[in-house]
Amino acid sequence: MRTLQLPRMSTEKPFRNYRHKDNGDCTNHLHQEFNQKCPNIVWVSDFTYIRVAGKWYYLCIVMDLFSRKVIAWNISAKPDVDLVMTAFKKAYDKRNCPKGLMFHSDRGSQYTAFAFRQLLDSLNVVQSFSKKGYPFDNACCECFFKYLKKEETNRRTYHSLQELQLSIFEYIEGFYNSRRPHGSLGMLTPNEKEELFWNQD
Repeated sequence: MRTLQLPRMSTEKPFRNYRHKDNGDCTNHLHQEFNQKCPNIVWVSDFTYIRVAGKWYYLCIVMDLFSRKVIAWNISAKPDVDLVMTAFKKAYDKRNCPKGLMFHSDRGSQYTAFAFRQLLDSLNVVQSFSKKGYPFDNACCECFFKYLKKEETNRRTYHSLQELQLSIFEYIEGFYNSRRPHGSLGMLTPNEKEELFWNQD
């Protein structure tokens, strides 16, 4: 890394003060069925942390399993229910309020919060949860964050929230969705996968 003059990758983590609670039904309806036949059947979500000028910010994403496309994201200084509610609402509006949707996440307090569950219930969205302490049930989100950090955020130093937002936008919209091929998609990008589906005769 010194020879190539690559910056050191960060290994710092924020103090995790949030707990996983089983508030009501926390059934796993997805059962690791990551390959879906069409868009807007199953969305998955998770969030991660990124350091900016000595302060932690939290990035939440919503991904469509059909294409592995990140259809919405949100950044907040707090890992609270508003973080995930805002990301979900962006995705729901962007996808024109789809019917018959399943939403899968881990059992973090943000996803089991009454306000968020009430929102999903009001839209007839089926909520699904990973098994407690078992990240493989949400492997697609975990994989996205792995490459986001490896290819983008851990290689950079952010001095402002605006810098972080621009970096995330450029990575997701300018690279991940539009230029990064996926083996699970037959080496298509997420955008190409969806374009092929919608352009079918």
